[in-house]
Amino acid sequence: MKMFTVTAERGASGAWVLECGELGVVSQTRRLDRAEDEVTEAIAFQSGFKPDEFGIEVVPILPAEVETLRKRADDLGAKAKVALDDAAAARSALARKLKDEGFTLREMGQVLGVSYQRASELAAGRVQPL
Repeated sequence: MKMFTVTAERGASGAWVLECGELGVVSQTRRLDRAEDEVTEAIAFQSGFKPDEFGIEVVPILPAEVETLRKRADDLGAKAKVALDDAAAARSALARKLKDEGFTLREMGQVLGVSYQRASELAAGRVQPL
């Protein structure tokens, strides 16, 4: 399937200016979530493809300060996910060790700071983050 990239940059009036540089298509929309719908017909006309024969990736062009904040938020979110996954794996390893040492589920829950039902799940290796 052919993919077209459309940039979307917010203009002074608040409307989003949409551009597919590959085809020279330019349009605008008031709402960013409508960008793909807004340019589909124009891209189909210019490219000769039917709308179901291509995809569109809308790439918002943000002011530098906003883009910096977005990247920081994304980076921190990715690090948080890794930390949560690591914590879940460590908690599960601890639960298995407690079980191997003969702790009851209720004791395991007390040590882990979770319910005995959750302690059972952790000991079984179901490590979804809390």
